[in-house]
Amino acid sequence: QVQLVESGGGLVQAGGSLRLSCVASGVIFSINAVGWYRQVPGKERELVATITSRGNSNYGDSAKGRFTISRDYAKDTVYLQMNSLKPEDTAVYYCNMEVTTTPTGFRIISWGQGTQVTVSS
Repeated sequence: QVQLVESGGGLVQAGGSLRLSCVASGVIFSINAVGWYRQVPGKERELVATITSRGNSNYGDSAKGRFTISRDYAKDTVYLQMNSLKPEDTAVYYCNMEVTTTPTGFRIISWGQGTQVTVSS
């Protein structure tokens, strides 16, 4: 079993920055693709950014040019640096990882509990 714990959310004024972190723990052989998603009440969860095990990143339209995803392989951690925040970025942000849990390649998808980001105008 793999647990993901996000941190770094909070209240920030428009134009400000936040850095989210997500650390994985448990039975981990390797971590493959990781990503950040966000959700507001009444709407579907949407992609913010993903990054592969080779470091190739992909961003949702709302994140391009403002957010940066990165990962620390040694710490089993993924980060989301968010700059120039806007009120419409307000959401619960979730971390997602595809984790290989055995040497034979068994993979699971794990989600964190989410961290609230609120951007005031």
